[in-house]
Amino acid sequence: MFSLIVLYLPGMNPRIILDTARFQLVIDRLCHQLIENHQDFSNSVIIGVQPRGVYLAKRITKRLEQITQLPALPLGKLDITFFRDDFRTSNSPLQAMETDLDFSLEAKRIILVDDVLYTGRTIRAALDAMLAYGRPEDVELLVLIDRRLQRHLPIQAKYIGKTIDSISKEKVKVEWSEQGEEDKVWIIAKNTNS
Repeated sequence: MFSLIVLYLPGMNPRIILDTARFQLVIDRLCHQLIENHQDFSNSVIIGVQPRGVYLAKRITKRLEQITQLPALPLGKLDITFFRDDFRTSNSPLQAMETDLDFSLEAKRIILVDDVLYTGRTIRAALDAMLAYGRPEDVELLVLIDRRLQRHLPIQAKYIGKTIDSISKEKVKVEWSEQGEEDKVWIIAKNTNS
């Protein structure tokens, strides 16, 4: 498994860690790694964690279909709102999102997709939510960015776009063209409004 590692030092100005061109290259590399391990994807499904994991899952699925010329790959959306370990601590009403899994998860090879792996709590919640829909044969995690130094749970990704080392006072911001922005990844101070 190949991944890029970036060290971010406190006090640095916000900076781009993936520009638009490299963003697409990372997606292409992730797709080729998936093809190597899943070949014809006959028993594989892709599930994006709501909300931002869905953007990446759609991009991955579309690019896989272009590269492999396979028919449409099963793609689902997973809401984890009520599976989070912090949902009771929110001061504002929670807004559940759509879960759309129009295929069985039984004995499938699941590619679970999210944009940033940080503490691992989101992925733990996603695993809990996903198991309510069936028992897969295997679950592999694909992330665009892995913030490896801040893990709270023993969760790791099999497919990583870029690994960064940053402290808890920094935030990784992924911008998506689907949200009217350019495809970019920034590292910024947590209190920066952007």
